[in-house]
Amino acid sequence: MLTLLFIIFLLADVLLRFYLGLRQIRHVYRHQNQVPAEFSERIGLHSHQRAARYTIARTRLGLSERLVEALVLLGFTLLGGLQWLDITLGHWISHELLRQLALIGAVLAIMGLVGLPFAWYRKFVLEARFGFNRMTPALFFADTAKTLLIILVLGTPLCAALLSLMDWAGPSWPWYGWGLWLAFNLLVLWLYPRVIAPLFNTFKPLEDAGLRDRINALAQRCGFQTSGLYVMDGSRRSAHGNAYFTGLGRQKRIVFFDTLLNKLQPEEVEAVLAHELGHFKHRHIQRRLLISVLTSLVFFLLAGWAWGKVGFYTGLGVIPQLGRPNDALALILFFMVVPTFTFWMGPLSALLSRRDEYQADHFAAQHSGAQDLISALLKLYNDNAATLTPDPLHSAFYDSHPNAIDRIRHLKSLA
Repeated sequence: MLTLLFIIFLLADVLLRFYLGLRQIRHVYRHQNQVPAEFSERIGLHSHQRAARYTIARTRLGLSERLVEALVLLGFTLLGGLQWLDITLGHWISHELLRQLALIGAVLAIMGLVGLPFAWYRKFVLEARFGFNRMTPALFFADTAKTLLIILVLGTPLCAALLSLMDWAGPSWPWYGWGLWLAFNLLVLWLYPRVIAPLFNTFKPLEDAGLRDRINALAQRCGFQTSGLYVMDGSRRSAHGNAYFTGLGRQKRIVFFDTLLNKLQPEEVEAVLAHELGHFKHRHIQRRLLISVLTSLVFFLLAGWAWGKVGFYTGLGVIPQLGRPNDALALILFFMVVPTFTFWMGPLSALLSRRDEYQADHFAAQHSGAQDLISALLKLYNDNAATLTPDPLHSAFYDSHPNAIDRIRHLKSLA
């Protein structure tokens, strides 16, 4: 029964994603020769057509990647790949904990190698074709090596601790595993701005005194405490612009990509930041964290239930080894296949996210200016080649932000 359900859900996942992707391609293609009226004064036809070509190329690449991921998943499960890895490593490694860590590492390495060509193509072909890529091959491989090092340094102790808990706690392990996962995430949140992010980028205090005073005044009006304003050299890798919050408690930092500051006027930067502060003020971030915490608990409890069922393993093409722990096998199988059974939750998550975006826009209009945010968004849509005419169904399923037309109309009603 599990085998049949897995095949049905995997086929539904792939077919639905291809259906939505092809709808997106057709819809964007059909509307590429006319700029929507809301944007005709600020965005030219050439830019609109460029955004259409960029969107179509990204969608096609995403569909190809999803198909390969589905085939790899089948290879690991029903076609026996994970079974072969588990038995082979069992012959080579006698120490149980090391054997299980090696199994997890081997699976992650294979999946990483499968994804590497797509990452390379995305950067050096697709992004380069549209003028966004600024990364060199040397920087690409340096980033890959650093990411691998971080995974080894942080991920190995985490997996070792989780496997040890599973061996020690028996059927109660999901509760201990969940607690370990929460502690690990708090550690990463603390480490990221201090240790991890500086490995990849340079962060400097915001030097523009006028902009710094403007942002500090906005933060004070909104009751937001920050430990500093920083500029990140995002232009080393991409022409895309962004801004984000990082850190915990009173150690929250506001980080701007240098590309964002180069594109926007001070009042537009303030409006963009006011939008981000709207998420903070409406407690969107806290709510998302709470949902993440509760969701992870559900997943750990489900993994604990599956861990003790032989049918869970055999239904996914793996025969657990007798007389040896199969904890790593259970974790890999569960977290490898669970996205196949939960992809239908995507539209609900996207809907809640779009609602949050409207609330944040309303907050920005109150505390900065709707026209300034409109002006900033139009520049970002244009510079980032974001399509102005996405397919409505594709957008409803995937998009965490409202489509451009609805968002601008909403902001104009607040101006």
